Amino acid sequence: MNSFPVERIRNVGLFSHGSAGKTSLTEALLFLSHTINRQGRVEDGSTTSDWDADEIKRQISISTSVAPLEWRDTKINLLDSPGYADFLGEVRGAMRTCDVALILLDASAGVEVGTEQAWQAADDLKRVRALFVNKMERENANFASTLAAARDRFGSAVVPVFVPIGAEKEFRGIADVLARRAYLFDGANESESDIPDDISDEIEEMRTQLVESICENDEELMLRYLEDEAIDVDELRQGLRAGVAAGQLVPVFAGSATTNRGTKQLLDAIVDCFPGPGATEAKNAKGDTVTLQPDASGPLAALVFKTVADPYVGKLSYFRVYSGTIKSDTHAYDAQKAHEERIGQLYMVRGKEQIAVGEVRAGDIGAVAKLQVVATGETLCDENNVLTVDGIDFPAPAFSAAVHPKTKSDLDKMGSAIQRLLEEDPTLHIRRNDETGETLVSGLGESHVQIGLERMARKFGVNVETELPTVAYRETISTAVKGVEYKHKKQTGGHGQYGHVFLDIEPMEDGGFEFAEKVVGGVVPKGYFPAVEKGVREALDEGILAGFPVSKLRVTLTDGSYHAVDSSEMAFKIAGAQAFKKGALAAKPIILEPMMHLQVTVPEAYVGDVMSDLNGKRAHVQGMEPRDNGTTTIDSIAPAAEIQRYATDLRSITQGRGSFTTEFSHYQPVPAHLTDVIIASAKARAEAQQATV
Repeated sequence: MNSFPVERIRNVGLFSHGSAGKTSLTEALLFLSHTINRQGRVEDGSTTSDWDADEIKRQISISTSVAPLEWRDTKINLLDSPGYADFLGEVRGAMRTCDVALILLDASAGVEVGTEQAWQAADDLKRVRALFVNKMERENANFASTLAAARDRFGSAVVPVFVPIGAEKEFRGIADVLARRAYLFDGANESESDIPDDISDEIEEMRTQLVESICENDEELMLRYLEDEAIDVDELRQGLRAGVAAGQLVPVFAGSATTNRGTKQLLDAIVDCFPGPGATEAKNAKGDTVTLQPDASGPLAALVFKTVADPYVGKLSYFRVYSGTIKSDTHAYDAQKAHEERIGQLYMVRGKEQIAVGEVRAGDIGAVAKLQVVATGETLCDENNVLTVDGIDFPAPAFSAAVHPKTKSDLDKMGSAIQRLLEEDPTLHIRRNDETGETLVSGLGESHVQIGLERMARKFGVNVETELPTVAYRETISTAVKGVEYKHKKQTGGHGQYGHVFLDIEPMEDGGFEFAEKVVGGVVPKGYFPAVEKGVREALDEGILAGFPVSKLRVTLTDGSYHAVDSSEMAFKIAGAQAFKKGALAAKPIILEPMMHLQVTVPEAYVGDVMSDLNGKRAHVQGMEPRDNGTTTIDSIAPAAEIQRYATDLRSITQGRGSFTTEFSHYQPVPAHLTDVIIASAKARAEAQQATV
């Protein structure tokens, strides 16, 4: 593959709501540029960018693919990102890497949830934006209403540059608004002509608005425009490019990816109107901010934005070079981990194809295999000039599943396989719940976790079963009992066993467990106090009603007796445990459930539905705070057991527009009508675990 100077490179990310046609558009552009010789189809599983087995099976993009092509002596790196919310981490990586966010809209659906989320993500990172109205050949396609919806939602900076001629079965061409030229389709052929008479007035109106928008952002052009001085098309295109690069204009294009119509005009616009790589900020070794120009001869700074774990090839790291040049068979320095990495063979990647190259220059995207410690979001630089560019802001997990290996072989391999999976997807997290003993895998949704585990089975041969995590209930007592006696006395020949204790047990409002003693007269020697406490603590872990840990109580050793020969630490430990169990059952034990501070942010229109759903989940709403962007944040306390699938529930209620965060708040008693259900479930689980031992 040819090497290009930075001014001839375009890094364009494709973003949209699910199924708006990003992968099909990528395929069309690759085919049009003669990068591939056959245009694949998502339905056939034959596209360049959706090459993973899971993507072919589900006919959706799961991870970001890089697809470079050459057009008019310019290299265009397309980043085809997923459109579904469960794979937002991949979207964040692509958005961080690209210079221009090309957001697709379905011509029959208009502005959807994913459209808004992509726009906001681009806004957060200050990315240049452009819109492509796709599927103009489909039934109910309507460019005018889609454009109106986009301008209503995103503002007057949205300006049509190439617009469709006709729609649905009558979609017959593309009009260049600035040049007043039409490109008409006749099967696979395209011919250039004047604007057809039936749409000339409409195009002229659009042109007037476009010219005004361009001139508003250029003082010299505005003066000439106001003086009715002629401004030629090339000058207007230069003004358009400047406005787009400054983020003041959002150009709109239209076409059909599957029929490859409007794609040539889009490629030309990417070359003519989209900005190339620009300067970026980094931190040096002293923590000072420095500005890096996209200069191939500058200091090296490359961000790893994606990692693919392959059981045969090993780890493949995708990176974008912001400054300098990275070469094959050299060394680079991981700025975050302070570790030197050997750089082997470099590649340009197109889908699953790896094209060996000798170097990757500033502004370009490449990949390298078998890096030892570098992870996604970290910077490769020169050890003598340490630089760190901003990483990737990955979203926090919203759904967790407990995983259990199916076989002993799976158990042996599960730990390393999950770690490889986490290298590939930083939005997946793993942790062990010490209270329940379960291994939890967390992600952005049920589908995200399930697909990740299926990928682990396919790639690394590790099969697991999943279920909702066991809720970490606790138990306590609701009344105090005093003078609970237990005497452990056993004679078996020789030394016997003797331990005799009296305990007071009382609930505490706060804290976990407190042990005290008020023994007088030496009836129980001090040397046995720790043994009594140890017995009580072990009984706490075994639970009272359903085997959950016991907390929020104080146990006081008040009296007892001992035998000079037969007493021992073990005897007093047993006596302490049995006295506690006896007393706890008499102290009206109850089950406590973990309560979470749940903060939900939704558009105003969904507040009522969300509130109703929260009430059904036994949540206590504590307040609402309207925000300037039309959303409302609802603060509530909700039982952990009721919100384990809240990521899915909220997505369904708000059509994906809502978000939430949770953190542990406190424990509180379970309602009486649920106690028997929890006890029965816990006993059934314990019996099932015993049966597998």
